[in-house]
Amino acid sequence: MYRHLMAMSTSESYGAPIEEQIRLLKKTGFEGFFTPWKRDYPIADWAALAKELGMIYQSIHAPFGGVADLWRSNKEEADKAEKELIDCIHSCSENGIGLMISHCYIGFDGIVDITEEGFARYGRIIDEAERCGVNIAFENTEGEEYLFALLERYGNRKNVGFCLDTGHEMCYNFGKNLLEFFGDKLIATHINDNLGIKDYNGRIFWHDDLHLLPFDGIRDWKELADRFRKCGYKGILTFELNKKSKPDRHENDKYDRMPLEEYFAEAYARACRFASML
Repeated sequence: MYRHLMAMSTSESYGAPIEEQIRLLKKTGFEGFFTPWKRDYPIADWAALAKELGMIYQSIHAPFGGVADLWRSNKEEADKAEKELIDCIHSCSENGIGLMISHCYIGFDGIVDITEEGFARYGRIIDEAERCGVNIAFENTEGEEYLFALLERYGNRKNVGFCLDTGHEMCYNFGKNLLEFFGDKLIATHINDNLGIKDYNGRIFWHDDLHLLPFDGIRDWKELADRFRKCGYKGILTFELNKKSKPDRHENDKYDRMPLEEYFAEAYARACRFASML
């Protein structure tokens, strides 16, 4: 028995229906899971399955393709992105899912200004989430300045917190210890490993975001466990992992050759190994 419950990502890239993935995760030993979101996804069916199996529907990962538009001046695109996140909040609320994970920015070129219009849009999203009884955890990605800005502006709101992606910290945030800044706001995790930044000159790119199984990359897991203890995190340990390799990369190929049940079993073994360090 571990001090933390453990949850795992589901993904269309795993090559099986998400319902099947949820059942396999329960069989493997995970107590919870999270899913992606689109308007036509059967969130209610997945929530009902979680209840049937006695699992925790830990969170919904909000779509992030339009989040940079929230900071831009194109009202049509910004309104579309805002509505998408609010619709996702409503799906959470209607199905008893208390947490939505949100990116703050997407992109590696053409950084946009941090604007008052952007703050106002995120403010309306946070207001609606609070009205609906949903917490929002902002995740570290590329463009960490947007994360810092949002948590500085809204981090004191009772329904706003931080989601640490341990791999993003290495390949997008140059190894910066983000728990030093946001450990008191940590309410969710996306735990995974990678090989850091491949480009010698330090250029960050999404191909480095490998989402390897823990202990298959260069992460210092003891150091991470020490940081979790220091900030007093007691929540669910949620693992976000990729079975398939990124374009022109092959680090995940060995996972893709595994049957899904075997891959989930290996993921659970690694999760237990990290949990034992806490």
